Amino acid sequence: MQKYQVTIEFEMRDDFVDLVPPHRTYINYLINKEIIDQYVVSMETHKVWITVNAENKRQVEELLRKSPLFKFWTFRIDELFVWDGQHYRLPAVQPN
Repeated sequence: MQKYQVTIEFEMRDDFVDLVPPHRTYINYLINKEIIDQYVVSMETHKVWITVNAENKRQVEELLRKSPLFKFWTFRIDELFVWDGQHYRLPAVQPN
């Protein structure tokens, strides 16, 4: 299993907002299945960043296509080599 970073740019049209609730249901499903590690949205730049666990880029694209918002997106999929951060480390020792 590999990790991929998906960068999405989206455009908001009239019917976009109506599709957000089913899209969020789908994203929550993928998070609960541990397929998605991170899901981040910027309304300022109309960008989304998603970290996905998948076998290959094709599988990532298949997952993206199932979103109700897919038709509003242009995206890029990059395979990750290093994945590190505060949440992936042991907690700091707190002496009593």
